[in-house]
Amino acid sequence: MVHFEEAGGMEEATHTRPARLLIADDHALVREGLRTMLSGEDGIRVVAEANDGQEALTMCRNLRPDLVLMDVRMPVMDGLEATRLIKEEMPKVGVVMVTMHENPDYLFEAIKAGAAGYVLKDASGERLLGAVRRTLEGESPLNQELAMRLLVRLARERGEGGNHQDGSPEVAAGANPGGSGPNEKIPAPGAPGEGAEGAGQGDEAERIEALTPREIEVLTLLSQGQTNPQIAQNLMVSRGTVKIHVQHIISKLGVSDRTQAAVRAIEAGVIGGTR
Repeated sequence: MVHFEEAGGMEEATHTRPARLLIADDHALVREGLRTMLSGEDGIRVVAEANDGQEALTMCRNLRPDLVLMDVRMPVMDGLEATRLIKEEMPKVGVVMVTMHENPDYLFEAIKAGAAGYVLKDASGERLLGAVRRTLEGESPLNQELAMRLLVRLARERGEGGNHQDGSPEVAAGANPGGSGPNEKIPAPGAPGEGAEGAGQGDEAERIEALTPREIEVLTLLSQGQTNPQIAQNLMVSRGTVKIHVQHIISKLGVSDRTQAAVRAIEAGVIGGTR
């Protein structure tokens, strides 16, 4: 566990506070590489590093970072379980999975656990920074096609009472043939975190009801994987207006990003016709 934030870390209180990042990975070289790529970037500060998922959870409780870069496979507690627990306790903390392989089945489980998306470990500094900035702004680091496939699969699973086998071939078929990670195990559906989800269904319904009709329209299109410019074109409004609607949706649903806003809508049954 490495903690970088000094006692005087609030010296910038009079200015815009930089986004605070936590890096969780059991390999010191990977953590160092990620920290090096992000250090010195305007508006971003790496405040701590964790060696495993349990440490990441503990540090999130203590530091409340804006975003966690979470490794997939770690000892003590893996990245999926840590993500579930972090999002249950601190839903506004964003999580981006860091993985060696673009495995769509694992990414599907990561999105269900609460992640905004993923970034590959061998990504360039520019791509990593882009994913971080998009997530911090409430956008999705996923490309549109993959986001839409994952959301369609989630809608099908919810519609079939949790049986996602029918959706798996469709997502796998669109994946990079070399993308499956042989060492990354996919947890069974119904893993820890699902019970807490059900316990908060009343609260979720209230959050959905707080959305305006226009916000529901935007959320519906967002849940189909549409980008802000596409939503603006469909609703015949400006991109700036759509961005404001998305920000309001994220705030009202108590989530960290548009990916999880779409997941909440699907889970609440608002978006049953995603296609």
